Amino acid sequence: MDLRKLKTLIDLVETSGIAELEIQEGEERVRITRAVASGSSYAPATQGPQGLGAHVHVPSTQTGSVPNAEAPASHAPEGHLVKSPMVGTFYRAGSPGAKPFIEIGDTVKEGDALCIIEAMKLMNEIESDKAGIVKAILVENGQPVEFGQPLFVIA
Repeated sequence: MDLRKLKTLIDLVETSGIAELEIQEGEERVRITRAVASGSSYAPATQGPQGLGAHVHVPSTQTGSVPNAEAPASHAPEGHLVKSPMVGTFYRAGSPGAKPFIEIGDTVKEGDALCIIEAMKLMNEIESDKAGIVKAILVENGQPVEFGQPLFVIA
């Protein structure tokens, strides 16, 4: 299924207000769901029998606040937040069993590698956008992350 068709389906879900859409063409299958979660929403989409997965961002048309949505952020140390530039899977090291790129208390320079985010089978190295000391690592190794989700606190 080509990207234009996927985009059309995503727009359909967004504008129609439906919560879920699933379409199958031959061996290809796409399922798009819309759910509101902590101020943003995304829909997992899977294609084909290989089980390849991707997260498709679908902005919510619903407004309202989620109680205690900011509560976890208030417990994090103060400093500069390094946020995820994409949706994917967070990894602290370059390969399984390898030493993590950084630990809490490490000093980093602007441009130093902090982690890897795997998105659609591509490994994307995330670099520090600020020099300082790593005060907190806010995501567990192997955990899925969303666009804009805080990953690290650097002071």
